[in-house]
Amino acid sequence: MIVYTVGTFDLLHVGHLALLEYCGTLGDVVAVGVASDCVVNSYKPNVPVIPLDQRMEMLKALRVVDIVRPYHELEYVSGCKELEADIFVIGEDWGSKPYNIDVESFLKNAGKKIVQVHYNPRTSSSKIKQNTVAQFHTRNCIEQAVA
Repeated sequence: MIVYTVGTFDLLHVGHLALLEYCGTLGDVVAVGVASDCVVNSYKPNVPVIPLDQRMEMLKALRVVDIVRPYHELEYVSGCKELEADIFVIGEDWGSKPYNIDVESFLKNAGKKIVQVHYNPRTSSSKIKQNTVAQFHTRNCIEQAVA
């Protein structure tokens, strides 16, 4: 069984690891689609901090991940077809955008499965970025006060 999931995977963290390890329990092969900066920019206000090639390299280094592929358009059917995915794993914020409905329809018609997961509340790339900026500002305030 081939399990496919997609995401940005910016600032790789324990939430990403939990997702990928869960994917590993669902099948024999874990494939990961990594969104290009252009794709991310189409649905998020900020582009990733880590470049696409480096995000892919980090994912390839994980023992639970077997296949890493970029995607440059906000659609998932082509990846599912190319990989012959049996299970497509999505996050709790999936929603009903046309590209989501397209892949759901494709998988249903092909007799494949979608598994929806809850995000790990311990962390997120956004929280890491916010904490980093806050620490930077705090340190600068302290340095200015001492100077």
